[in-house]
Amino acid sequence: MARFPKEIEDFGNLFVELQGDRHRADYDIEASFTLSDALEVIDAAERAILPLRCTAIKDRRAFAVWTAMKLRRA
Repeated sequence: MARFPKEIEDFGNLFVELQGDRHRADYDIEASFTLSDALEVIDAAERAILPLRCTAIKDRRAFAVWTAMKLRRA
């Protein structure tokens, strides 16, 4: 991740965090979320996506490939 621009790194880190919340929401029967929690997550995602869109397309493509390749190795 350190090779990518900060905007991509921030997006990737937030994605992992939000994915953990999503898994808790889907699979943890004791997890509960309020409307306020959901709205905060949506706002955080939007704040990460907007700067991501401003990065160079070559960097976004490289990140997409890196993500796919990383998943294949696991």
